[in-house]
Amino acid sequence: MSFTATSGLLNTATRATLSSLFFPKSHLLRLFSSSYSTFASRRPLSLAKPFPSLLPARSSPSLRISTMADAPDAGMDAVQRRLMFEDECILVDENDRVVGHDTKYNCHLMEKIEAENLLHRAFSVFLFNSKNELLLQQRSATKVTFPLVWTNTCCSHPLYRESELIDEECLGVRNAAQRKLLDELGIPAEDVPVDQFIPLGRMLYKAPSDGKWGEHELDYLLFTVRDVSVHPNPDEVADIKYVNQEELKELLRKADAGEEGLKLSPWFRLVVDNFLFKWWDHVEKRTIKEAADMKTIHRLT
Repeated sequence: MSFTATSGLLNTATRATLSSLFFPKSHLLRLFSSSYSTFASRRPLSLAKPFPSLLPARSSPSLRISTMADAPDAGMDAVQRRLMFEDECILVDENDRVVGHDTKYNCHLMEKIEAENLLHRAFSVFLFNSKNELLLQQRSATKVTFPLVWTNTCCSHPLYRESELIDEECLGVRNAAQRKLLDELGIPAEDVPVDQFIPLGRMLYKAPSDGKWGEHELDYLLFTVRDVSVHPNPDEVADIKYVNQEELKELLRKADAGEEGLKLSPWFRLVVDNFLFKWWDHVEKRTIKEAADMKTIHRLT
């Protein structure tokens, strides 16, 4: 009896072992179906498309709202939209102390600027060639703020990242300037070494663009004299030109007269009206460092 019972137990165990090693085809199909359902329910919906019938219908409104495709202004140019949501600007107080960070999108909404007094750090590069001509750019038609206006060589923002938060000798801002000259104008980094950007001053200003968008910036004004290779990025720049002092004055006259639909950016006009021509004289004399004043924050309107 005991041997028979033991044989029965051994036979049962053997059958269980063999079953675990050699599944019948129907068992494998059931196991695959069950495993796939468990796997698919844990994966993003897009990965389960080959077998949609295995997945329950799901809705995730909060997820849809948080994606760029469903956020406000979905018709915005794709490149500018990506920059608006991915770039994090450096928030500062009126004494240029870092107080936080926010998206480029929020930092340029006038309702946010007015309601929360959002102020972000920025820079404006003025690049001169060896003939003392200033490189200007016309912003692309797809720019969210101030499209198609003429402005100085490059205007942008240091981002909330370690390399662009360095305050010593304005190194963070200069690192950002080098990055954006490549992004916007295709100027290689070796053509514009960071130690060749000379910070001359800072200004704080606010300027609406079209009612919805605008600027509220604490702007670092960086000068450099370099002969560079320029290959404009059409997503950022519509046109470029080098001008001497007299040619810029003629450009100003046309803008003031409304000729040729020519417009200048508000920050460029503030620099022109308050600093540019006297600093340009220093450029021509190669005494530009004598004009620097980084202690003062000029509050301009």
